[in-house]
Amino acid sequence: MKALDKKLLRDLAHMKGQAFTIALVVAAGIGAFIAQISTYDSLNWSRQSYYETSRFAQVFADVKRAPKAAERQLVEVPGIADVETTVMFDVTLDIPEVAEPVIGRMIGLADSGQLRLNKLFLRQGRMIESGRGNEVLVSEAFAKARKLKPGDQLAAILNGKREQLRIVGVVLSPEYIFATRGGVLPDDKGFGIFWMDRERLASAFNMEGAFNHAVFRLAPGANEQAVIDALDRLLEPYGAFGAHGREDQISNKILSQEINQQKTMSTVFPTIFLAVAAFLLNVVLSRQVATQRSEIATLKAIGYSDTAIAAHYLKLVLFIVFLGIIMGCLIGALLGYKMTSLYTDFFHFPQLTYRVQPWIPLAASGISLIAALGGALKTMHGIMQLAPAEAMRPPSPTKFKRMLLECLGLANLLSPQSRMIIRNLERRPFRTLLTSFAIACAVAIIVSGTFWGDAIDFLVSVQFNAIERGDAQVVFAEPVNGRAQYEIAHLPGVLFTEAARSIPVRLRAGHLSYRTAVSGLPETAELHRVLDTHQQPVLLPIEGVLLTDRLATRLKVKPGEHIQLEVMEGNRIKRDVLVAGVVNDMFGLSAYMNFDTLNRLLGEGNTISTVSVSLDNSQLNQFNAQIKEIPKVATVTFKTTALQSFRETSAKNILVFTTIVTVFAAAIAIGVVYNSARIALAERAWELASLRVLGFTRHEVSALLLGELGIELLLAIPFGLWLGYLLSLLIVTLTHTETFAIPIIIESKTYAYAALTTLIAGIASALFVRHRIDQLDLVGVLKTRE
Repeated sequence: MKALDKKLLRDLAHMKGQAFTIALVVAAGIGAFIAQISTYDSLNWSRQSYYETSRFAQVFADVKRAPKAAERQLVEVPGIADVETTVMFDVTLDIPEVAEPVIGRMIGLADSGQLRLNKLFLRQGRMIESGRGNEVLVSEAFAKARKLKPGDQLAAILNGKREQLRIVGVVLSPEYIFATRGGVLPDDKGFGIFWMDRERLASAFNMEGAFNHAVFRLAPGANEQAVIDALDRLLEPYGAFGAHGREDQISNKILSQEINQQKTMSTVFPTIFLAVAAFLLNVVLSRQVATQRSEIATLKAIGYSDTAIAAHYLKLVLFIVFLGIIMGCLIGALLGYKMTSLYTDFFHFPQLTYRVQPWIPLAASGISLIAALGGALKTMHGIMQLAPAEAMRPPSPTKFKRMLLECLGLANLLSPQSRMIIRNLERRPFRTLLTSFAIACAVAIIVSGTFWGDAIDFLVSVQFNAIERGDAQVVFAEPVNGRAQYEIAHLPGVLFTEAARSIPVRLRAGHLSYRTAVSGLPETAELHRVLDTHQQPVLLPIEGVLLTDRLATRLKVKPGEHIQLEVMEGNRIKRDVLVAGVVNDMFGLSAYMNFDTLNRLLGEGNTISTVSVSLDNSQLNQFNAQIKEIPKVATVTFKTTALQSFRETSAKNILVFTTIVTVFAAAIAIGVVYNSARIALAERAWELASLRVLGFTRHEVSALLLGELGIELLLAIPFGLWLGYLLSLLIVTLTHTETFAIPIIIESKTYAYAALTTLIAGIASALFVRHRIDQLDLVGVLKTRE
């Protein structure tokens, strides 16, 4: 073994604690990168594989009622390779031992029992058999949530008639990887997807020889937008709601947004970790070189080249980094697997396969090596420029000057020990600031990783307490006369009702357009309120439309301007309407109008489509029993059911993510504090030993060193809290989605948690160094004067 390699092993043995803590920070950066990139890659790959094997459609269209003969015209549209039509209706389910009505989406299957497009994946049981109209398939997510299995029975209200259905199979569909009726919250308990014999379903809804849902595969090279425009023109006479591409299909849209968020997050946290690791390597390596000036001079004097000596110290850096790479790859793979498995609560694939492609750890390793070499570059250059004669001499003594407090005449207010601490910090202001900044990064990571719970709690509180104040929403199968509201009002347990009218529309502003729904609400709505950007209730204007702030931004319009409103049902009315104002709504991109104004625009009288109700919980069972028997009611949505399902899932995910972020941030805090303390101890060992000989106690000597760390921690924490807010804002901006807006809400408990976690990590590291101070060999240290 070469002499320099033996020296390298001795150096590593001497600084094993520092080497390990730096490697831990490197591992955290690599682990975060690998975990998030591999999770992104696994989700994306699983999605693409499933889409291909299931022949997932590329264009979707819904209509009121179109004759089956129109299929021939659809096939002839240029760019369409295949088309499949069916009937689809949302109905109320009555499940044994479940009091509340549950929503089921019934989709018709042809005689083959399988679809050509959006093929079903059979998980349990068998497919339905031709001629058995009461057999159904159920989505796996709903089956698990409601503990249903093949052989179980349930009732469904099909167009006002109660039908008994028998489950024969549990399936998955690419169209419902994320199952929702249009919102952004998964509700596997309250919303199930069912497939049954098409003829039986069509007969129940008087849709024989017709369809209301069509899906399309495009020919290679086809222009999607041209196909959509052609379909809109062709299907307009049949009450089309507007065709849309795969990117606007709600399940795919939410899945795509989550995948893109993972991709964005994979660059934010790893960058911070690796930057801190580069800083630590630079500080430790420069300190190592400073303490070995005479050794470097001797090596140069006996013939070792500058390159060989620089390579020796570079090996020290590479060893630490490679240790971090090994740990990081293991940590990243384990965390990636855990993160991917969490998505099975939200997204339902036949197989969500986790994989780590070779390029991911290679890229992470390459980035960490570049960061490490960048941190060591200055020191390497200093080694090569160091002349042997100069290195033989001890370093120039530090030039002392009056500290700032002495200049201000305030020094006498401090004890001698305090003055020594502050004077030493002032001697190296740049190192002090960098150390505090590195610790602040740990605080910021914890804040930005744990604020999600606060944001979601606020979002839920505003949306479901301030905006949606009713207990349930009753949706009718078709718009009905307003008298239906009074029928609902007389059901047991109903305390208050509020009717609304909702219509699908396309809003246009110049060349920009967006498909959404306009909700017509009473002027002084109570159960479904509209809030402004300051969370204050808004009165619905007599004229004009209110847009959510994100929809107004999407269409690039301001209050006072006009947009075109095209109704996507009935007579397809087109009107220019005034943008009366902008309101706040964190879910979706919606529009609101005065109830009477909307009905006048449609040329209708007192017509409603939904009724929000406030309920007396003591009579909830009676309400549920009677609402199921009303033929005009299509579905009933209970707020508490959706919220409970969402909270159960999100709480687990937030807990896991918070734990991961906290451990990673603690690694930074420990790495920075421990290395700073060890370096300070190495630099001041002779001074501290001298003070011990002069009569200072161990506590007093330790306070001189650890007091500096305490000040650096106290400087870092407030700055880190502010930096955490900025980092949270950056993450939310980078992961912006259309379906919902994450508010920047950070509670005081989150700030306290971040500060306390960092403080504990710092104190634990400092106490370990305190033990080293107590074990100082006074005679040995005093014999070596640096």
